[in-house]
Amino acid sequence: MNAKIIFTASIALLLSANCHAINDEYRKLLERSGCTQVSEMQGCDIHKTKEENAKAMASPKAAADAIIPNAQQWIATASSGATVANIQINDKHQVWVNGKHVKSSQSGGAIKFKDGMVEFTIYPDASSNKESMWIDNDAGSKGPITAK
Repeated sequence: MNAKIIFTASIALLLSANCHAINDEYRKLLERSGCTQVSEMQGCDIHKTKEENAKAMASPKAAADAIIPNAQQWIATASSGATVANIQINDKHQVWVNGKHVKSSQSGGAIKFKDGMVEFTIYPDASSNKESMWIDNDAGSKGPITAK
């Protein structure tokens, strides 16, 4: 009788163990950012802090869609086809990522800049035959940047 109870309790313990669908690194990013998997799909950025996300969610979305006069329009996409960032570069090589002005530098014909953990490299001269791309070293993902 005791053996049956112990066996049943052991099976119940094994079955009640937690199963995790996300890896530890992704979980830590979610905790740090205050995002959930659902809110991430609604624009919460797992590479920002809770405070940065709260500020970004409170600001109007119109700023991200604002058109900078005389600026080239670029779009960074993920392998899934999802938009990673909308980029605008003006005549003076000033850069806006999703409506936010970011610092940029030029070297070897490329314009390089960073937004959060994502690094962008754009070759504005199409004759350079070099591919413009973005890379997220934290998440280990990368993708192309194309002119609109």
